[in-house]
Amino acid sequence: MKGRIHSIDSFGTVDGPGIRFVLFMQGCALQCQFCHNPDTWDTVAGRVVTVEEILREIEPYLPYYRRSGGGITVTGGEPTLQAGFVAELFSECKRRWGLHTTLDSSGFCEASHAKALLDVTDLVLLDLKQMNPEKHERLTSRDNDRILKFAAYLSERNTPMWIRHVLIPGITDDSSDLRALGAFVGGLRGVEKLELLSYHRMGVYKWQQLGKEYPLEGVPTPTEREIERAYRFIEEGKAQNQTERAPHRSSITC
Repeated sequence: MKGRIHSIDSFGTVDGPGIRFVLFMQGCALQCQFCHNPDTWDTVAGRVVTVEEILREIEPYLPYYRRSGGGITVTGGEPTLQAGFVAELFSECKRRWGLHTTLDSSGFCEASHAKALLDVTDLVLLDLKQMNPEKHERLTSRDNDRILKFAAYLSERNTPMWIRHVLIPGITDDSSDLRALGAFVGGLRGVEKLELLSYHRMGVYKWQQLGKEYPLEGVPTPTEREIERAYRFIEEGKAQNQTERAPHRSSITC
């Protein structure tokens, strides 16, 4: 089994628990305006590797991953585009070393396509970029219907999830959209945490190198106050979801 990869980070600390081997796959069906890795979009770029080659890259660092409660995270690009390769890699990591496996995905994937992969995945980092479908399409070039269905499928499986949302001032921070995000996440099973990731401009130089116009020029990084505000709206959405799902209680007392 061969896969097409973009790059490797042998000492990742932000893409799942503990210290992790992070594999960036090549290829993505979305074209997010805030993407800091636009060089991963092209499905025929990158380097072709075998599962065995990646396992040899992982093996020297196993003591660090084990002692820290870490493991392997596969991200992208979009790793579900190469679900068969990632499934085999995760299977071998588990069979040989019992390594914890994490999939970092946009969720733009047909559920049936990812079943074998999810069977060997311990944790999914799911990026929910925008709840409003029209805004989602403007932001990513695709609507979010498939993504929300994928999230529901993970919930049905009770797959452990960390939900991630990039907070972009003026674009993904509308109060109604954040409440909708909270309500949606509040209805999912398996969600262990929700993280707001601050929009940043660290990948702008890659757009320039590729000769692409950066679409969010002039958009600032959110302030701490804006992040706190966003969390409040998300919690309001969660609370509203719980209220609506609660069983009706009669006002009649005996």
